[in-house]
Amino acid sequence: MKHLPLLLAAGILLTAPASAQTAAPVPKPVAKALTKVKPEDIKAHIQYLADDRLLGRKPGTPGYQMAVDYVTGQLKRFGVEPAGEEGGFTQRVRLRRATTKPGATVTYQPTGGSLPLAPAEVHLYPHPEQPSARLAPTGLAFAGYGISAPDQGYDDYQGLDVKGKVVVIVRGAPRRFPSTVASASQDQTLLVQTAARHGAVGVLFASARPVPAAAAAAAARPITTTSVLGADGKVAAARGFISGSGVGMTGTLSAAGLQALLLNSASDTAKVMSSLRQGQPAPVALRGTLAASWESGYQDFESYNVVGKITGSDATLRQEYVVHSAHLDHLGVGTPVKGDSIYNGAHDNASGVASVLEIARLYSNLKQKPKRSVLLVLQTGEELGLLGSAYFAARPTVPKTALVADVNTDMATIIAPLLSVVPLGAGHSTLAQPVAEAARYLSLTVEEDPEPDQNRFIRSDQYSFVAQGIPALHIKYGNRTPDGKNNLSEQVQKWRALTYHKPQDDINGTFDFEAGKKYVQLNFLIGYLVAQNPQRPTWNPGDFFGQRFAQPQ
Repeated sequence: MKHLPLLLAAGILLTAPASAQTAAPVPKPVAKALTKVKPEDIKAHIQYLADDRLLGRKPGTPGYQMAVDYVTGQLKRFGVEPAGEEGGFTQRVRLRRATTKPGATVTYQPTGGSLPLAPAEVHLYPHPEQPSARLAPTGLAFAGYGISAPDQGYDDYQGLDVKGKVVVIVRGAPRRFPSTVASASQDQTLLVQTAARHGAVGVLFASARPVPAAAAAAAARPITTTSVLGADGKVAAARGFISGSGVGMTGTLSAAGLQALLLNSASDTAKVMSSLRQGQPAPVALRGTLAASWESGYQDFESYNVVGKITGSDATLRQEYVVHSAHLDHLGVGTPVKGDSIYNGAHDNASGVASVLEIARLYSNLKQKPKRSVLLVLQTGEELGLLGSAYFAARPTVPKTALVADVNTDMATIIAPLLSVVPLGAGHSTLAQPVAEAARYLSLTVEEDPEPDQNRFIRSDQYSFVAQGIPALHIKYGNRTPDGKNNLSEQVQKWRALTYHKPQDDINGTFDFEAGKKYVQLNFLIGYLVAQNPQRPTWNPGDFFGQRFAQPQ
């Protein structure tokens, strides 16, 4: 398990029960409001949003629109003000599903080498802006993990010229990286961004070892991606594509293809992977050139983020916003499992939406609102690659510089009593302090991530805010259990194998709505403390995310 020293530096006690510490001061009206959270209200929201009638809440479908209408109605009921576009509660998100058409050509000329690169070894991602795209013959370079992190003492690009070339990388990160930094370092968009900054024109994500036949067959099918279009028709948000970056070609490369490129350049996969596993960059100036031409087909459709506002009480600080977010979408109707084809998404993420709605209700019960304003944001397209949150974080319906923090809830996994929590991302900023205070008040232990290899920090909507320089966090379950075995992560793994991203994630599954109540109280209290603090959250000095993404205020 990788440790998060930044959490320790932030003053969070990771092992002792929070109840053993002094409880954080909470105003009496807030304490009273917290007691009014009802498990049955949480259940009612989940029951509606995960009903078969909504057909899995897939963006662009009538079922998703039913979810939009429901949450909008609930926000109105709680006295929340509209904060979307044109005076309403919604922000339109224009989505484009792009697919690489059959007939793409990839030509490799192994200058100085003898091994060819079979066309089947490369699969190109569709180009979301150009129906017909072309890459003139250009050089190649192997850049290890594709990471440039001098602040971590590591740079795969050091001494490697990739200007005007296609960069070949394998997914991974040095083992000594903190878990959240390792996760972010493997984010596809950041990898493309890094390649572009070094002058590359293409990126191929390579496999270091052969994949099973079934996986290879799946990879051979046309690749489909989804992106968000701006009003100008350019890509406004996507995973792995950055409009205007100069990187116009991305795709995958098989293990055999990687080995051929390396052997033609007097190296091999075993050699470079051995170096990378030891934490040493292994750059290789690959011999030969690569050319490509391909066409992309498009299907455009619309979806919506829902945005509500609680206006703050301070004349100045009300111009700043704390965001409570959760994704509203799920997977729709798909392959039947045990006779059921509707992917209801009760835990993922009707539970998170229910949490945000009940947070809105809590604020409605406060006569004295917090100093800062609060945004309740229910996002589309998370399952498509964090698209709705990426669009909102980059183009919010309020001034972008006014966003001070995001408290995100995604699949809280309320299947057992909540005794401890993992605040993913909090240790990178001063958000660690309100997390510690809120946890103490609610007698919760704050722990390290029990599953760092799941890369959860970059797999949910809080990361979209982080990528825009906004401190953010995502509260997940800890490991404590009432019987003292402290093995909740093992229980969750078993539950996940049977339920996660399956039709079995419905209201008839395993739920602990008292745990849901505790999640609501905790997330609300964290956001409330941030909204009350005259100082806006800041990244820790020298922090990885702050250095990469922080925007000048």
